[in-house]
Amino acid sequence: MNRATIPVISGVLFGAGVCVSGMVRPSKVLGFLDLGGSWDATLVFVMASALVLHALAWRLVKKLTGPRFGTAFPPPASSKIEAKLVAGAALFGVGWGISGYCPGPAVVSVLSGSTASFVFVATMLAGMLAFDRTNADG
Repeated sequence: MNRATIPVISGVLFGAGVCVSGMVRPSKVLGFLDLGGSWDATLVFVMASALVLHALAWRLVKKLTGPRFGTAFPPPASSKIEAKLVAGAALFGVGWGISGYCPGPAVVSVLSGSTASFVFVATMLAGMLAFDRTNADG
C-alpha cells in the first residue's frame, strides 16, 4: 500500500463529512455561535458524533501493541500549558467566530469557488508562513 493512501482516504472522508454536515457553510457555524438569535444546534451533533467515533476508535487502538500502518505510535502530547498555546487557541476561536470558517472546512470550501473561502485560506497560509519564519529565527 502506498504511503499516501491512508491520508488521502482520511482527507476524502473528512471532506465528505464536512460537506454532508454543512460545516463548509459559514452561516451554519455562525448560526451555532448565535446564542441570542436563531441558534442552530447542528454543530453540537457533528461534534458529538465525532467524539463518539473517536472514543470507540481509541478503545480499539489501546488494545494494539503497535500501529497498523506505521512503525510506532507518536509520543504523548505535552501537558504543559504555555502562553503561546492559549494565545493560539484564542486567535483560532476569534477567527472562527468572525469568519465562520475552521481551517479544514475552509480548505474543502475552496472547491465551491467562494471568494470568502479563498481569502480565508490565503490569510491562513500567510499566518502559517509568518509563524514558521518567526519560529525559525528563535
